[in-house]
Formats: sequence, C-alpha cells, structure tokens
Amino acid sequence: MFPLRDENPTARPAIATILIVGLNVAVWFLVQGMGREPALVESICRLGLIPGELLGRIPVGSAVALGPNYSCVVDGSGSHWTALSSMFMHGGWMHLLGNMWFLWIFGDNVEDVMGRGRFVVFYLLCGFGADAAQMLSNPDSAIPMVGASGAIGGVMGAYAVQFPKARVQTLLILGFFARMINVPAWGMLGYWFGFQLLMGLPTVGKEEGGVAFWAHVGGFVAGVALVLLFRNPKLVAAHQAAVSKRRAMPRVGWP
Repeated sequence: MFPLRDENPTARPAIATILIVGLNVAVWFLVQGMGREPALVESICRLGLIPGELLGRIPVGSAVALGPNYSCVVDGSGSHWTALSSMFMHGGWMHLLGNMWFLWIFGDNVEDVMGRGRFVVFYLLCGFGADAAQMLSNPDSAIPMVGASGAIGGVMGAYAVQFPKARVQTLLILGFFARMINVPAWGMLGYWFGFQLLMGLPTVGKEEGGVAFWAHVGGFVAGVALVLLFRNPKLVAAHQAAVSKRRAMPRVGWP
C-alpha cells in the first residue's frame, strides 16, 4: 500500500516539515552530487552510519563493497556524528523521493500537534532510536546505513497513535491489479509496521545490504513511545478545531 494523501487538515503551516524536506534535498544535491559517482559513494562511506565501526567491533582495514566498482574501507575514524548525518544521506533518487513523500504526507499533522521546535527534537530522537535498533540487529555490520526512513518511521508511529481514524487515500497494488482505496491510518500504518517487522526478522545478525528494516521498526516504536510526551495539548485542541471546521464546510461538486 502506498499513501497518496490524507484527509486531515492542519491549523498551521508545516514549516519544520518543509525545512527538513528542504535540508534532505539540499544534502542530496550539494553533498551527494545528485547520485553521481564518486560523490555518492564518498558521502555514504564518510557520513553513513557503520555499526561495527561506531561500536568498535570490526578491525581497521575492513572493506565492504558498494557495487561492482566501489567499496568503503573502515579506517577507525568513524564519528558518533554519523548517527545524525546518516539521517540526511540517501542511496538514490527513489530512496530520497519516497522518504520525502512519506514525510510530507504524515509530518505536517504530527508537527501541528507538537509545535515546530518540539517536532524537530522528536524527529531527531526517532532517528536515533532507529539507529540503535539497526545496530542492535547486527552490531558487527560494516555496511553503511543511510536514509531518513527511520526518523520518518517515528513520525508514522506518532501519526498512528494521534490520528488512528484519519482517512488515508492509498494506492493498493496486488500484482497487475491497482486500485485507490480510503483506509484508516491505523490500518495503513499498522500494515506498514507489520511488514517491516516480518521482513526484518530473517535479517537479524546477517551481513547484507538492502533495506534497513530494523531501523524502520525502531523509529516507529520510538514515535509511538514519544508522541504522548511531545504533543502540546493546546495545539491538539487547535488541530481538532481545524478538523471540525473542515468537516462543517459544504462539499461542492458537479451535479
């Protein structure tokens, strides 16, 4: 299932969400060379999170292939800052666009009930929770982890708790069959979380690239745990008023 839009208005512009999207895009263009080599590989090796290097569990000089012509060499200089920088790195155009789309769909409403400053702190903490979960799944890994999806998983977890009944217009694809359906947020996001958990179980302790499923799981769980702490009751009330106002507006359509 792929979300297209939600029926959940906001009381204020989502400035923090827009800034986070803009920062990710700026990093993609200015640091990662829009996916061109060698900038892409250099940025992933230098700014991606390598669990085994960060935890001191792999020897200096270890190498991991990133495709047929490139590899990262662990030199022992891994910084704890990569836990932060890795959240703004991406592996390709589709990786970036997919992550930013999910953030745009769900981030504005979560920001709306937290406030801009709290939302930024919440987003980063969810990203750190995602980092921790992925490292725990394989602390000896030499494969760099990059992407905003762990932090965005936290946003999705918060959305599922705060707006479980919000309707999400979703593209359902089953083989050659595709259809747009409206589902409650708890259904769409519960399916997403269950899929990440199911796909992550076989990867525990294994050294392989691909999707960091446990980062998604860890971020989602962090979001569920933190949303009640970070939401602002006054902003929750303002958001509910905006939803009620939208529902009271007459629907205009063709006869």
